[in-house]
Amino acid sequence: MITPVLQPSASSSDLLPLAKYSFGVGDRFAHQARAQLRACMLIADRGIEVVPVWNKSNREHTIIGSKPGSVRAAAESAVRQLKWTKAFHVDADHITLETVDGFIVSSDYYTIDVASSIGQAPPAGAVDRFLARHPELTGAIELQSQDERLEISRPVTARIASKYLAAAGEAGRIYRRVEAAKGKSHFIAEVSMDETDAPQTPAELLVILAALADEGVPLQAIAPKFSGRFNKGVDYVGDRAQFETEFRSDIAVIGHAVRTYDLPAGLKLSIHSGSDKFSIYPAVRRAIRDFGAGVHVKTAGTTWLEELIGLAEAEGDGLSLAKEIYGRAYEHFEELCAPYATVIDIDPGKLPKPAVVNGWTSEQYAGALRHDQACTGYNPSFRQLLHVGYKIAAKLGNRYLDALEACEESIARNVTANLYERHLKPIFLEEPERARA
Repeated sequence: MITPVLQPSASSSDLLPLAKYSFGVGDRFAHQARAQLRACMLIADRGIEVVPVWNKSNREHTIIGSKPGSVRAAAESAVRQLKWTKAFHVDADHITLETVDGFIVSSDYYTIDVASSIGQAPPAGAVDRFLARHPELTGAIELQSQDERLEISRPVTARIASKYLAAAGEAGRIYRRVEAAKGKSHFIAEVSMDETDAPQTPAELLVILAALADEGVPLQAIAPKFSGRFNKGVDYVGDRAQFETEFRSDIAVIGHAVRTYDLPAGLKLSIHSGSDKFSIYPAVRRAIRDFGAGVHVKTAGTTWLEELIGLAEAEGDGLSLAKEIYGRAYEHFEELCAPYATVIDIDPGKLPKPAVVNGWTSEQYAGALRHDQACTGYNPSFRQLLHVGYKIAAKLGNRYLDALEACEESIARNVTANLYERHLKPIFLEEPERARA
């Protein structure tokens, strides 16, 4: 029998609390907050509290031409209109020391991204000092809640520390910048290390958590890189059994770190690019059920795709605009894909010519774009190109925003159904067997 691993911690009492289950919802054009919130309300009606965390990165703001305050304004408007009485948060997504200041006023959740610091040389003597502080990280480490233990030799601990201490130091600097401006009881800290080349092992995660504790970062979520491909907007590519083993081991490591380093009791795993990873949702559900653990899942960009589906289903001008956006994205393939090269796998040979798409019905367009693998028309390459093609819509300005309002009914229906039926229910409500049926 597995014993729940998250125990009370003195570090948690003065922090802004984060619910056990939270869901990162992106809304690039700030029009779908109500539709997204309705999905959280639907699962709340089934007895499961999943709090929304509206997230938007500095890069997305730059491309769209929006400001961080617009995310909070949209979220607060939705909460007020729908009379949502539970918690919600606004995430400064993938924030760095260079960009954090612009999010101080509007955000209460900070995804501190230190992936670029991984592998940088730590200060002279830092590794030796870390090893001296943490003799418990050498030898056999019993995880208690898992039928396994970690065996870490001193040279391995030193190698891990050498790789990650600079990143932990950067996380500390960013955290302290926010804490100085807001006070620790007014925001939630997540640390992200997922946008890097190699996944972190459970041993690496434990060393990272010890280093973050040394830096005084009371993180409530951590986003490691898992094995396999977490491409934008499409299903997981990789060994699902291996993912499940890693995910469960990471939960056990977090529990051990909470007890050992007095980290916040609710510290949980965060799955980035977690949108549409349907094939691993049963593993996530089993793990959080067995361990009594929480989880944060980021869905970010799929809302933009549901907007396009809603435009197509509205037919008329909406369908014409959706086709035009694809045509322009096709023409600017290289430019759009370059910033996302590590998280997309597009086969150019499977992208339909714009002239072909221009002849499609609304059903054909929606079928190619909607992530329904049972649909014969579904096209993952088409979907991924449009996923990164939001810059095209941004350049259309009010023309695109006016279309969102004109087609609100069909768009909102798709946004809510996508989050509730394809994401929230399989992870938090349905048994895995039913979710696969």
